[in-house]
Formats: sequence, structure tokens, C-alpha cells
Amino acid sequence: MNILRQKLIDEMEVRGLSRNTKDSYIGYVYRLARHYHRSPDQITDAELRTYLLHLLREKKNGASTLCLAVSALRFFYRHVLQRPTDAIETALPRMKKPVLRPRVYSPEQVGRLLQVDGLNLKHRTMLMTTYAAGLRVSEVVRLRPEHILSERGQIRIEEGKGNKQRYTVLSPRLLEQLRGYYRVYRPAGGWMFPSGFWPDRHLTTCSAMLAFDRAVKLAGLSHNGGIHSLRHSFATHLLEAGVPLPVIQRLLGHSNLATTSRYLHVRREIIAELKGLLEAIDVNPLIKPSA
Repeated sequence: MNILRQKLIDEMEVRGLSRNTKDSYIGYVYRLARHYHRSPDQITDAELRTYLLHLLREKKNGASTLCLAVSALRFFYRHVLQRPTDAIETALPRMKKPVLRPRVYSPEQVGRLLQVDGLNLKHRTMLMTTYAAGLRVSEVVRLRPEHILSERGQIRIEEGKGNKQRYTVLSPRLLEQLRGYYRVYRPAGGWMFPSGFWPDRHLTTCSAMLAFDRAVKLAGLSHNGGIHSLRHSFATHLLEAGVPLPVIQRLLGHSNLATTSRYLHVRREIIAELKGLLEAIDVNPLIKPSA
């Protein structure tokens, strides 16, 4: 297994997969081997299909988790063990994921969340940065002071999804918050948001998620799917403010515009304020109200 693990790592590094993807793929292959108590190169195509049913029926994994498992195992068996592509795709079919509309907070709710009492300065600043720059949780915890480009009004994101680098917005208000936080906290270890236990390491994604959960509870808001909802809210609020979709695409780091198009929905409050199209033209009702 150690030899196969190293081969898997080599194949992923050659293709430039991100750190999170590499850790995830290694984990799925390891759990497959542990399930059958033998090396994955001894597992048949029929057993692979049975394992997917195990994840679905017994482990109750959702469509997104199953799709990630399929991607990991397909990669391993195709690129490491060189099994025929057709056989692997038959053994490991990809489940169709439901199309889910991102759940967002209104600007007023985001304000309540970021100003709630009970959060320490580091967690409050981290959540504010997540929203104001539209970051993924893995991106905000890996921020370094040198990524804050104050003169350009930008934040440089390194090791984004797919190992892509990009720039996103740094608003004057966020810059003021970051400067105040830095003066008070003096973060060590080269990280903007270091771990509370190991200063030379960055805050873990789990800790960031827990901080968000605590803020949501203190603010009396619905969960809306976790800290990623702040990124969804960032994109939606920009769109509602009239920012073009391609600009939002670049800020979010999406490769495909179709991914960003998920935000082409409108808040319920706006829909309720719209008048019907018939109100704008002179037309009599076809059915007159009864006396």
C-alpha cells in the first residue's frame, strides 16, 4: 500500500492537483482498502460497485460525497493501476448531483453576524474577510500578511481551488479592520490567522467553521449551509449591486462562467417588490369581479 500511495501522490503532483484534493483522494483510497482489508490493487471492479452501494445505503453519503469518492477512485484505478477507462467508468458510475441554489444572507443579516457580541477579534476579522473578499474557508485560513496588497486595494489568493492564483477585492473598511486586528493581535508564524495552539500553523478550517457556527447561533440566524454561505452572499450581493457576472467570476476564481451563473437568482424581498407586467399596460381584466 505504501508503494501505491506514493504512486498516487506522484500522479497527482504531476497534474498539479491542490493539497486538499490530494488529501481527499488519498483518504478515499485508504478507506476503500480498509473496508475490504486488502490492497486496492486486489479489489475487483464488481467490488468497487458494491463499495459505492455501501457508501450510499449504509453510510448514507449524499450525492456530492459520492461524486468525490468516484472521482478519487477513478483517478487511482485509471492513472495508478492503469485499468481500462471503460471498465472503471462502468464500475464507478457518477451519480447526478441535484442542482441546489446557493443559500445566502441578506446584507442586514451579514451585518448582524459580523457585529454579534461574544466573538473574539481574530474570529470576527476572519469572518469579515471571508465575506468581504468572497473567500473559501481554505483560502481565508491560509492568508499571509504579504497577501494583503493595500496600495492596490487587492488580496492575492494563493493555493486556491485547483492550485490557481487570483486577486480579489480589498475594501477600505476591510483594510482598516485588518490593520486594527494586526496591531492588537500581532499574529506570528507568518499567518494572518494563526492557530491558537500552534502559532507556526494557520487556523484550521474546522476552527473557522466552528467560529462561524458560534456567530450564527449568537446572532439568531439560520445556518444556511455553513461558512461557505458567506462566499455565496458576497457573490449574490455584488450581482444585485450591478457588478457584471464575468467580474464576479474572476473574483471568485471560477473557471467556468456557468458555475458563477448559479447566483442569477433574486432575493425573495426583491421579487415581492416587483409589479406584475400587466400593471404597466392598459388592459381590462377578462373576468370582472362579481358584485
